[in-house]
Amino acid sequence: MSDNIVKMPATTLLYDLSDFFKLMGDSTRIQLLWALEENEMCVGDLAALLNMTKSAVSHQLKILRSSKLVKAEKRGKNVFYALSDHHVRTILEMALEHVNE
Repeated sequence: MSDNIVKMPATTLLYDLSDFFKLMGDSTRIQLLWALEENEMCVGDLAALLNMTKSAVSHQLKILRSSKLVKAEKRGKNVFYALSDHHVRTILEMALEHVNE
């Protein structure tokens, strides 16, 4: 056995990390996140941009929202979605940079 000691995060934390990457592993959700990386948008605008139904977009946004990757703000009759915080933007940008290498 090696003398190198590796400090592993708690198993539950690693499972949460695995779940995070499963969420990010869906191309539709990546498209939604990328669109929101540029600008906050409502369901109708996202559906038109991605050529999807409003129902399909709403379903994916619900998943992203429950995972705290996007946030929603109601304004009048519309709900506008945006990335939850700068971490999500950073992850997207770093992943794209990695893929482009």
